[in-house]
Amino acid sequence: MSLTTAPAPTPESATPVAPAEARRHELAAFLRSRRERIAPEQVGLPMTGRRRTPGLRREEVALLAAVGVTWYTWLEQGRDIQVSAQVLDSVARALMLDPAERGHLFVLAGAEDPAPVRECLTVTPPIRLVLEQMSPMPAAVVNARFDVLAYNRPYSHIIGNIDELPFEDRNLMWLAFTPSRFRDVLVDHENERETMVARFRSAMADHSTEPAWKALLARLRKASPDFEAAWQRHDVMTPGNGLKRFVVPGIGLLHCDYTSFWLGPRPSARLVAYTPRDEETRARMGLMADGL
Repeated sequence: MSLTTAPAPTPESATPVAPAEARRHELAAFLRSRRERIAPEQVGLPMTGRRRTPGLRREEVALLAAVGVTWYTWLEQGRDIQVSAQVLDSVARALMLDPAERGHLFVLAGAEDPAPVRECLTVTPPIRLVLEQMSPMPAAVVNARFDVLAYNRPYSHIIGNIDELPFEDRNLMWLAFTPSRFRDVLVDHENERETMVARFRSAMADHSTEPAWKALLARLRKASPDFEAAWQRHDVMTPGNGLKRFVVPGIGLLHCDYTSFWLGPRPSARLVAYTPRDEETRARMGLMADGL
């Protein structure tokens, strides 16, 4: 892998800004987690000596991003320093961030992305409007890795307040195999989890070398014996539609058909809508939209 040099600022570049304290600490933790999941050989660096911590060293990230080691160290320590969009772009490339992670990086840094991803998997304002208009039916945008990218108010009764979770935990696979509201309300969670693992394995065939996929797989295998057992069965399944049942506190039992609407030419991000199978479920969805 060739080293990427940060582009020089242009007169049109936005003035660097320093993110607020809370976001600086979140930014520091996010950068550290992304750095630690990348092996040196993935970015063309030789393995030299014994490493006390997993992944890349800070100086290696700085080298790959063509930024100063001290500056990058301060950024990862959450110090109050000026952050330019051009240098963040180089850091994102060095850490091999996927589109969702890249967007998260720029939000935390309080900077405007100079090269925003303009693919269908981005949650655009029109997609958010569609989510809102689908109320009282729960709906969410989910990618092939089962990351929840956006959702409407009724869906929050199923998933909980996912915005309060760390970025890497906003994933249905993770929520299904670890203690969470999603696992608690999903009635047939054992069978549903088997299906999710089979679809995850099938999707990962196109992403097996990507750090975000490898990191999620490693976390799941370590955190959940149930996931590890399902993973070892090597079942595969293509994406599809079906039936799900939820028991939502204060609302009751929901019988739902779920339908995926793909947002691009290839199966990747999709808008998943839950429609009622009976009148009782329809009425209870109305209660969720009302905020009860």
